[in-house]
Amino acid sequence: MIVRFKRLDGNPDLPLPSRATPGSAGYDVASAEPDFVLEAGARRLVHTGIAMELPDDVECQVRPRSGLALRHGLTLPNTPATIDSDYRGELKIILWNAGPEPVPITRGMRIAQLVFARFLVPDVEEADELGGTGRAGGGFGSTGT
Repeated sequence: MIVRFKRLDGNPDLPLPSRATPGSAGYDVASAEPDFVLEAGARRLVHTGIAMELPDDVECQVRPRSGLALRHGLTLPNTPATIDSDYRGELKIILWNAGPEPVPITRGMRIAQLVFARFLVPDVEEADELGGTGRAGGGFGSTGT
């Protein structure tokens, strides 16, 4: 599988997404913004300065970085976010400071990770009846604590 990335104008200094170790599932992606402080409780749409081209049957999931979440409370409010294979615009990350303190975000700082996954495109049909199961309509804790 090949995923193509394009650095957008004004961002030749930013790294392309990359894995920190050979066993990493996620590709770290960096902020392209000038340095700023994300106040406690604040959300901000953060530019990455890159666009990408995915294969037709692949989505890109955007996820928080666990170290930032643990140390600072930085997360993504819509995690995992999905980037569809036909999107060609700039990759932007909704970053949320759920922690109690302001967090400085610097240009080039790794702020999220990208995980790539193939997806199925099933045919959808309406049915008058659905097959039964032991669980039926039980949810939200119905299978135990």
